[in-house]
Amino acid sequence: MYKFLIRRILFLILTLLIVSVVIFAVSELAPGNIAINTLGNTITPEQEASFNAQNGLDQPALTRYTRWMVGSDWQAGSLVGYPVHRIYDASNDRYSWWAEGDNGVFFQNFTVDAETMYRSELQPDGSTRDVALPADVWKPNEDGILVFWGLDKEGHAAMWVKGENLQEWTLTTAAWANTPGAPRQYIPLQRGLLRGDPGVSFLTRRPVAETLIRRATNTGILAGIAFAFIMPISLVLGLIAGLNEGKFIDRLLSVGGLVTTATPEFASGVFLILIFSTWLKLLPGAVVVSSENAIFENPLMLALPVLTLTLVELGYVLRITRASMVEVMRTNYIRTAVLKGLPRFRVVFKHALRNALMAPITIIILHVNWLMGGIVVVETIFGYPGLGSYVLDAALFKDVFAVEAASMFLVFIAVGTQLFADFIYTYINPRIRYA
Repeated sequence: MYKFLIRRILFLILTLLIVSVVIFAVSELAPGNIAINTLGNTITPEQEASFNAQNGLDQPALTRYTRWMVGSDWQAGSLVGYPVHRIYDASNDRYSWWAEGDNGVFFQNFTVDAETMYRSELQPDGSTRDVALPADVWKPNEDGILVFWGLDKEGHAAMWVKGENLQEWTLTTAAWANTPGAPRQYIPLQRGLLRGDPGVSFLTRRPVAETLIRRATNTGILAGIAFAFIMPISLVLGLIAGLNEGKFIDRLLSVGGLVTTATPEFASGVFLILIFSTWLKLLPGAVVVSSENAIFENPLMLALPVLTLTLVELGYVLRITRASMVEVMRTNYIRTAVLKGLPRFRVVFKHALRNALMAPITIIILHVNWLMGGIVVVETIFGYPGLGSYVLDAALFKDVFAVEAASMFLVFIAVGTQLFADFIYTYINPRIRYA
């Protein structure tokens, strides 16, 4: 068993690695311009080039993939000469990168004329103090050019060239700002996907991990409630249909399950909104989340999304359970038990039920993947802020960091549930051995 477990974990790691390369490649090849999507189609070529440089989009694909996976702070620390840290600033609700000097003081760097470098030191009260650095901080590189590596105020490790007074374009809340003394080279700082920091979203300008966790939690709540309704109901109805093969109740449940499965999510959702929200005015037709606790404060908002998911999934699991039960009831050992005069209750629950549940249980576990990532239609219809709608919005915007991180999360869920399904299947069916 331990060899099986180790082998599957290694397979999981290899799968995630291969998928990460594929996801990154697809994100790179997808049509769209991140700079134009973020800043608008009126930007100038200079502004676009400055944006791409500041976000590392002008670097080779291999460099960007490496930074996305393992981060860039380790590289920045070696270039700057000091360890770098990400610190939360409660005053403006954002994270900032700072270098830690030998005296324990956190600082950032800037220049206004590419001649004198300054250090902006963080004070205990949250303010900063600007200190001019001596001229010998400029060091010659391999080409003999005087350069300085430091941390700018926008979350980059940056290389300034002495006397090269470049212009940096940044978008503020009011308008474009053209700042002198810009660096020649930028390294956007991030810890990397393997350390839980896949980058900053181009759409929200917030850390992707922060939004991803919140959206995944919302989807988990919706999927968990739907799962709790779908599985017991579908299993019971499927067993009833399978035990009454060919009878009226079997035909009724089979046809009903086929109808609910064949009806698309958007049709079921709109139909339920029309009945329960527009006509009867019993349930809200949209999910309005004004705070993190809004779902718990008004759980009725989840009624229609959960009902839509239940109707769509109920029929599929019901029919799988029915087919499995019918097949088991036709086996020789069940017929032998019946001919021996065993009570039907004992035949069903002691001999047939366990074998009949093997296929449905596996299908149920694998459907967690669909509930986590495939409910984008339901989330879009009801305006639910979940993971599916987050991936859709990010893909349309070409928010590559968000798409890549969310896709990796969904792949991890898929591979993890597959591993869990293997263990459950082996437990239910003792004839299966770990090979």
